[in-house]
Amino acid sequence: MKLGFIDTIFANKSFEEVMDFAADQGFDNVEVACWPKKSQTEVDAFLASNGDIQESLLNYFIGITHIDVHTLTDEKVACLKEYQRKTGVAISALAYYANPIEPSEDLRRKHRDHYMVLIEAAARLDINMVTTFIGRDQTKTVRENIETAVTFWTPIIRQAEAHGVRIAIENCPMYFNEDQWPGGQNLMTSPAIWRQMFAAIPSDNFGLCYDPSHMIFQHMDYINPIYDFADKIFYIHFKDAKVLKHKLDEHGIMAYPLQYTAQKLPGLGDIDWGKFVSALNDIGYEGYTSIEIEDTAFDGSDEAIRKSLILSKRYLSQFVIRID
Repeated sequence: MKLGFIDTIFANKSFEEVMDFAADQGFDNVEVACWPKKSQTEVDAFLASNGDIQESLLNYFIGITHIDVHTLTDEKVACLKEYQRKTGVAISALAYYANPIEPSEDLRRKHRDHYMVLIEAAARLDINMVTTFIGRDQTKTVRENIETAVTFWTPIIRQAEAHGVRIAIENCPMYFNEDQWPGGQNLMTSPAIWRQMFAAIPSDNFGLCYDPSHMIFQHMDYINPIYDFADKIFYIHFKDAKVLKHKLDEHGIMAYPLQYTAQKLPGLGDIDWGKFVSALNDIGYEGYTSIEIEDTAFDGSDEAIRKSLILSKRYLSQFVIRID
């Protein structure tokens, strides 16, 4: 297994600075953010209407661009490959965690166009992995969203097949507060829905970016799906979560998830990481993993962010067998 991190927490750092930090701390890989660049006007408009979202989550909604795939020249490709060689740190995936099937047809088209370019970039860089969300129209039913997702994603998956790129869908519900009510903004949150989507779009290039923390607030088993979907687990996120029982008792299960859960560093929440990594070993998983930091105790400064990754790596190293 390879141990790295997703770089969305380093919004104010360059690609080179992120890779240098990873090398200095002995990480194997970085999952690199590749959102299309937004104008400052777009960023300001979002912040004006979503000021209550915690700092570590804002980057997913605003978007971070450490590699701009729309301006990726052959010279830039060569430079990115050389920087991996120089640092000894691999780019494990190109990351784009947006909601591609939001209601606006114009925005869906923009998402589709970006995925096509992203897939081509992953192939040119010999990375061959894109990590993302399937998306969801939060006002529609699961059945309606599956129909929409199949229509939207089928040509993208075919594009991925043609370029030898795998698409790994994270199981995050993207449901935090009233802005994502009632259904959240990502459809593939449960084994039942995974089965329906994989049956509707059969492909060896369509799988999961599996994060056990998202099963915690849904009160779901996070071990058995590893065995049930062994051939569909393309990527792993290491993030913990804690159900705050006194807050659950106060607000109830129908409340917004962040009213009764907290996202934590690995080892500081409710996940049994020994059992989780053991299950990954059982299925022979030897791929890339990313530590994902969304613990609000480590918001606020570059030093806190660096410390959160160092602490997480130290904790996970007792379980993760590093493959050279």
